This record gives sequence, C-alpha cells and structure tokens, in this order.
Amino acid sequence: MTVTSVHPRPWLSEQDCDLDSFRALVEQETDPTDYPQASAIVRNVPVYDADQVEADREFQAELVHALAEGPGIVVFRGAFADPEVVDRATAVFDALIAEQRAAGATAGDHFAKPGANDRVWNALEKAALYDAEAFADYYANDVLALVSSAWLGPGYQVTSQINVVNPGGAAQTVHRDYHLGFLSNETAAAYPAHVHRLSPVLTLQGAVAHCDMPVESGPTMYLPHSQKYEPGYLAWRLPEFRAYFEARHVQLPLAKGDAVFFNPALFHAAGYNRSADIRRMANLLQISSAFGRAMETVDCEAIANAVYPVLLKRKAEGVRQEWLDTVIAASAEGYPFPTNLDSDPPVDGLAPPSQADLVRRALREDWTPEHLRDALRAATERRES
Repeated sequence: MTVTSVHPRPWLSEQDCDLDSFRALVEQETDPTDYPQASAIVRNVPVYDADQVEADREFQAELVHALAEGPGIVVFRGAFADPEVVDRATAVFDALIAEQRAAGATAGDHFAKPGANDRVWNALEKAALYDAEAFADYYANDVLALVSSAWLGPGYQVTSQINVVNPGGAAQTVHRDYHLGFLSNETAAAYPAHVHRLSPVLTLQGAVAHCDMPVESGPTMYLPHSQKYEPGYLAWRLPEFRAYFEARHVQLPLAKGDAVFFNPALFHAAGYNRSADIRRMANLLQISSAFGRAMETVDCEAIANAVYPVLLKRKAEGVRQEWLDTVIAASAEGYPFPTNLDSDPPVDGLAPPSQADLVRRALREDWTPEHLRDALRAATERRES
C-alpha cells in the first residue's frame, strides 16, 4: 500500500500531520486507465455496473489497487440486483428498529448524537434470527463475496449495523474507522507506524443502499485518496483537517441496491439529511480479516482474577507502575472489541473499557478481589450477544 511516510522514526505523532502533504495526496486525479472495468469515474470514484464486470482474479486486483493505491473507494451499481431481496431485508430491519423503539432502547452512534437517527447494532445476528430465509437470500451476494475476498482473502467475518438517517438528521463528524479509528489520539499514537499501515488491511467497510439516496438525503461523504495519508489516524480530529474535509468531500447519489466499499482509513462521514421525507437506510458492513485473532482460546477473566491479589500485594510493597502494567498486559484482555454495543456501549470515547482498563481502575481505587471479580463478570456478560 502506498503511503506518505513523513517521519523517519517508527512512531507517529500529531506533529507529523501536515495539511499541505495531505492536500498533495487527496487533490490528485483518479486515472481511468487504472480501472478498465469501471463504467465511469465519478468525482474521482470508480463506478462499476455489477452486471457488466468480469468477476475474475484480474478484476479483484483492480479492486485492490482502487482500495489501496487509488481513491480508496468503489461503487457498484445494482450490487443487489433483485429489489425483492432488498425489500425483504428492509422489512426485517424496520421490524428490528420497531422492536428496539418499543423496548425504549436508544442505540448510540459512534460519530453522531445518540437518538438522532436509528441504529441497530449487530444487525447480522438479529436479522438471521428474525428471518433466516431473508438473511440467506440477502447475504448470498456475489459482489459482497468478490470484494471481501479480494481485500481480505478467505475466512473473513461479516458484521453489520443498520443506520437510518431520518429527515433532518445531522451529519456525522469526519473520521476513520475500526481499528485505530476508534481509539483516542493518545492511544493511537502509542502504536508504531507500521501498525498504522497495517490497520486498514484488517477491515473492509461497505454500505448497501436500502432506498434511493439523492444527495439531499445525505449519502456518506468521502475524501478520495485520503486513506494513503500515513498519520491520518492522528489527523482526522485536528481542526484544520476537519475543515478541509468539510470543504473538499464528495457525495455520490445511490439507488436502492447499490453498494459502496471503501478502505476503513478513508476520511468519511454520514451526510446531513436535508430531505423532507426520505428515511435514508443503509446496511453498514464491516468485514474483518481472519487474521485479527489470537491463536489460542484463553480465559483472560480467570487469569485476571487469579493474578489480581498478587498485583495488590506488589502495589502495597511499592513495585513500579510499569511492573504492574506489564503483568496486566499479559493477563487481561487489553482490547474492548468484539463486544455487544447494545449492552456495552462506548464510555468516554469510541470504545467501552477493556478488561485491562477495569484491572487498572481496580488497582487505582484499591478494589477488593471480590469487587473486581463481580465487575469482570458483569463486563463479560455485557459483551455477549
């Protein structure tokens, strides 16, 4: 993947974020000769007619080039060609939203005000349990499989969230996505630069239009070529980069059944729905690499409970904080995902606390082992689907 390397050292910081370097990347033109199967290049984005492409390895290479070296985004017209399949899935999603409202639940949104729109977390599992036939017909989609396997290879895992931006619904703030995009700048900066380069190839982002989406309905805003900016996970929160995104982003109208796929490092945000009567529904697909997992199954909850009395003892004896942190890193799960975002929503940021966060808090506040055991058990139960 081509990136702009702005720092000779293996860590990045906000000081490496230079708007002029960023502009040099994103203001380039997408070369149509790089995308021979595209029916058009629209506002720097390759657009494909799903029924016209040759779904072979050569085309997959073209898609990889678009997502990595090119604009970072592709659009497939008619990706879900059968309107009945889309409508049946839409009916399931509407039913899930109605159930959620009837239960008085309001799903939070990572990058927009909670409750302003309708969000269904873990729509993949919920849809399968609600109507397995509609689920199977929907996810037996050749385009989804083609792009997912091109970017991630075999063994990928699909997850899905339904997002409905209602008339008058405000836009999201610009962001990058999972993994590093969900971390604070301070935490992201602690990961070395090569991890910033690795993070985008662990996930494919997608969105399926479940209604016609003219620009006034607020389809997602994108900044083509922005995924190639190496310090971008630290840049997107900076005011000058946000202002540049607001001035330079593109939006593409979509028809029901169209699909967009993009590199998770692409700067993007859901748009403002200025329409009077369009409930802009999209199925947001987050497809993960098979490789983002540990080799062994480990019960970190049990390990953390076993080790915690030792940590309390050593803390009382005056051991260095670095010693405590190193043991916590080896014994407790340090990453809060995957989780159930209905019952385990983000707290003070874009992610809920991890097991390691709980153990560190317990040490700071001198919890008893029983208190920590209860807190870890409750956290594990919140993570279950």
